[in-house]
Amino acid sequence: MYRFLLTPRWLGFLALALVAATVMVLLGNWQHGRYELRKSVNHRIDVTGTATPVALDTVVTPGGTTGTPGPGPRSTSEWTRVTVTGRYDPANVVLVRGRTVDNKVGFEIVTPLRLSDGSAVLVDLGWVPAVPGGGAYAQPTVPPIPTGQVTVTGAVKLSESRGTAVDRAEGKLETRRIAVPPIAAELPYPVRGAFVQLDHQVPTADAGFTAVPPNYENDWLNLGYTVQWWLFGVMTLFAFGWAARREARGPRDRGDRAATEPELASTT
Repeated sequence: MYRFLLTPRWLGFLALALVAATVMVLLGNWQHGRYELRKSVNHRIDVTGTATPVALDTVVTPGGTTGTPGPGPRSTSEWTRVTVTGRYDPANVVLVRGRTVDNKVGFEIVTPLRLSDGSAVLVDLGWVPAVPGGGAYAQPTVPPIPTGQVTVTGAVKLSESRGTAVDRAEGKLETRRIAVPPIAAELPYPVRGAFVQLDHQVPTADAGFTAVPPNYENDWLNLGYTVQWWLFGVMTLFAFGWAARREARGPRDRGDRAATEPELASTT
């Protein structure tokens, strides 16, 4: 009944169905890997607020030269809570424009924190609103930045991708992304290969800064794609089986119709 499956035509159909199903399963596995990765990132974000901070040097190692940042940490180290002591460099404040908090567009204020070894680490002090009616490029009023020694606690963030040019206007650096390499190229000292998103500071940061909320990964989207690709793989094999069964039943159905047609003719 199913001997036709051994014909070249149906063997080709089977091979095509197996290849398609395999590709779909592999795509599902890839999406599942992305889901697990993003889920782990969200878990690190959740535990950051209560984790015991570690020294910055244990996560973001020193290195680099003036104009070239040091090595960045591993991606699995992002959102590690760290603490570091130094002095801010208010002469090289970086205004990161086009940043949104609570559906309002403004600037994140990033300032180098000079360390005892002569290097610096970029610290995201927080968000400030844009000047009303001033447009995206109108510089905001930057709250006071401490000039003495401070101890910063916050989360390690990787250098943002798609780094854009850094401009200097009115004595301040401006950019669109917190991309460490182009910012480091504008500073007169070595810079660490990641930045710190401020959580707590001693002395306390000015109330004019709004804390930047963590950006959670949409891991459920990848989980949905995982299930979708796996279902497509199953449906591909099911479709082949349904087509084969229909082909196998075809001759019998035609025989049944041929047998009944004379009976119908005789009744007429």
